Formats: sequence, structure tokens, C-alpha cells
Amino acid sequence: MLTWLSLLVLALFSGAAFVAGRRRAVAAAGGRARVLHSLPNYYGTYAALWAGVPAALLLLLGVMFGGRVEDAILQSSRPAAVQALEVDRQDVFYSDARAIAAGKAPSEVTYEGELKGALDAKVAEARRIETVLKVGILAAAAVLALAGFLLAFPRISTEFRARNRVEGWIGVLLIGCSVAAVLTTLGIVLSLVWESWRFFQSVNPISFLFGTEWSPQIAMRADQVASAGAFGAVPLFAGTFLIMLIAMLVAAPIGLYSAIYLSEYANRTVRGVVKPLLEILAGVPTVVYGFFAALTVGPIFRAGFNAIGAALPPGPLATYLMEVQNQMALVAGVVMGIMLIPFVSSLSDDIINAVPQSLRDGSYAMGATKSETVKKVVLPAALPGIMAAMLLAISRAVGETMIVTMAAGLQAKLTANPLDTVTTVTVQIVTLLTGDQEFDSPKTLSAFGLGLTLFVVTLCLNIIALRIVQKYREQYD
Repeated sequence: MLTWLSLLVLALFSGAAFVAGRRRAVAAAGGRARVLHSLPNYYGTYAALWAGVPAALLLLLGVMFGGRVEDAILQSSRPAAVQALEVDRQDVFYSDARAIAAGKAPSEVTYEGELKGALDAKVAEARRIETVLKVGILAAAAVLALAGFLLAFPRISTEFRARNRVEGWIGVLLIGCSVAAVLTTLGIVLSLVWESWRFFQSVNPISFLFGTEWSPQIAMRADQVASAGAFGAVPLFAGTFLIMLIAMLVAAPIGLYSAIYLSEYANRTVRGVVKPLLEILAGVPTVVYGFFAALTVGPIFRAGFNAIGAALPPGPLATYLMEVQNQMALVAGVVMGIMLIPFVSSLSDDIINAVPQSLRDGSYAMGATKSETVKKVVLPAALPGIMAAMLLAISRAVGETMIVTMAAGLQAKLTANPLDTVTTVTVQIVTLLTGDQEFDSPKTLSAFGLGLTLFVVTLCLNIIALRIVQKYREQYD
């Protein structure tokens, strides 16, 4: 309802308030800025904040709630022809009225007779309401901006503590950001808990957490096969951790060793070339890795294992290896490990470089070699940061979806064999919530149960990692 033009005008007015406030402060000091309590820019910022922030908040509230106010006013009086319709048809009627008033395409419903007249009347009313609300909010924002400037401008003097007031505004902003982050996290957790509670009212939590069969297919009739569904999540978590383990076996040593080489052994030229090349991998979209796994790595691995099976003497192992297909946990884990290398390498490199040079010099003074210094001094001192890098990589591996979908398949199987097709928790969540779903069946609600369980598991891993970090920090702080 409100355009960007109003925000642009407000920004220009705030800029003018900044210039006016700064000039008033300099004029009050007779051109000698050192006489002022604060720097001149603080006085300008103080005036600009009072001129812009209250009005900007009002405009933001108008953007957020103006449409709801318009809907409430528009539906406060309902014509008799509209009241005769069903509730769903009434909602469509008012949606069409608002769409036509906004210049958008309405639904395909045809209105004739009294309904056509009522629709035209509501379209005109919606336009009037929108105009009144827009003008009212803009006028109120203009009054607020002017009042804020007139309140702040006379206060500016040589003794006025502008820096303290501006820092107070900044403190409020930081507190607001912190509260928003906490409330967002709380909202995520509460939504997961609520929907998971609804799911666990239909499915036994014990059978969900310890069941070994996953087939969340709810039949339309009670006499159909598997009408109750099977919601054992163990195969999903087994596949998740199997792929994560393979990925970390690839990413952890390669990433850590490359970080050690770049920070301790490589010269500036090599570091300036190799480090950006490694970090380029972090910018590659995951779908590209998925294509790489499905079209390149998978066929190579299949051909390799088929060749090994053909070379072995006839038997079950040879037959199994000759039947290996492109999709397997090993392919997804290896490609995911390649994707995680820059995360481990870049973060570990920064942590290792942050170790004080005095520790290295002391080790060299005691007669230690470079490799002994790296192994016994640098790495132990950087261990907390390296653990954080590994934890970040693990979190990324647990939450990856596209690579697993394209390289490991969708079959929920309880296995530790890396050559089998498996699936992960995140892939199943996406599968369950794809398309038009009603959040009233155990099949759909099981996605929230999986999400809550994965959240708890990840939280436990974080706590364990923090305890490890705290244990080793005590030796080097």
C-alpha cells in the first residue's frame, strides 16, 4: 500500500536534519569543534534519528498491518447478496474486490446480478479505504518526522551530550536485534514442538524413535494395505549419519592438512593462489554438486566396483559388486565431503593463523622442528577453533538435501554398507512437505517429528563439542 517514494522522502528529510543539526552544533561552538562535548557528526546523527526513526516505524507498521486494517473495514458491512453465500465464497468475493481495486487479476468466478453490483460497490469502497489509509499514514509520518526534528534541534548546544544519546539509540537497536534473534529461535522451537506433539498423539514416540521401518503412507480406506503406515525413524538417521561420516572422512583430513600447509608451509605466492581456489568450492551451488555426483562420480564408482566384481572369483561378493548402481551412500558422502573442504580449510586456516607467534618462537627456541611445533604447539592451541570448524561442517552435512537426493536415492534402508542406497532426514522432510499437503495427517506431521528429533540430536552434538572446547581451553588460556 505504501510506496518506496515515502521512504525516499523520509531519508532525504533525515539527511537534511543531519546537516542542520551538525551546522547548529558548529555554529554554537563558534566554529571550534573542540569546544563541543561530542564530535559534530554526533549532533547531526541525533537530529537525523529523531527525524527519521519514529516516522520510519510508523511507515513499517503501515506496511505490515495496513492490509489487515483495510480488510477489516471492507468486511465490516456485508451486503445481503454476499451474506447469502457460503463462507468460502464470501472470502473469494472480498479477495476479488481487493484484487480489482489494486489493479490485479481476480479469480475466475463470474458475478452476475446483485453480486455484480455488490462487487463494484466494494471495489470502489476498497479504493477509498486504501486512499484514506495511505494519506493518513503518510500525514502522520510527516507530522512525526517534523515533531521529532523540532524536539531534537533546540536541544543541540555545546554542553549537550549527543554522543551518549546516539549510543543510547544504538544500544536500543542492538537490544532489539538480540531480542528478535531470541524470539525467532523460540518461535522455531515452539512451532516444532507443537506440530510434533500433534504427530506423537497419533504415533507412539517409542515406535518412532526406535522403529526400523519407514513407510509413511496413510491409506484412504481402512481396508487398504499399510493403512496405519510405518514411522520408524532409525533408517533415516542411520542414513544421515552414514553419509555425514563418509563426508567428514573426506573433508576433515583434506581440509585440515590443506589449512596446515597454507598457514605454516606455503609461501605468499602459493597461498595467494591456492586459498582462493579452495574457497571457490564454497560458492558452487549444491545442485551442481548433485549433478556432478549423479553424472560423473556415480558412474565412475559403479564402473570401478563392477570391474572389481568381474575380476573376483564367482561368488556372492562378486555378484553383489557387479550389481552396484550409480546411487549409493558412498557417492553422496564423497561429493559432500568435497563440498565441505573449503569450510574446514578456510576456518581452520584462520584459526591457525590466529595462534600467537610467540608460541611458535618459544617452541623453536627449545629446539623443536617445524613439524613438531605444528603438531605439539600450534594444533593444540588452535584445537577449540578447529573443533568449531568441524562442527560447522557436520551441521552442513546433516542439513544437506540436494546431493543426497540425486546421488543416494530415496530408499529408507537400515544399513551400514556405503554401497547401498539410503536416504536422510532432510530429504524425507522435503518429500513429505512437497505439494499441497494438509497438516492434519500423521504422514505430513511426521516431518515435524523428524525436524524436532534432528534438532535435539544436533543440540546434543553442540553441547558435546562445547564441552570438548572448554576442556582444552583451560590448558591454554
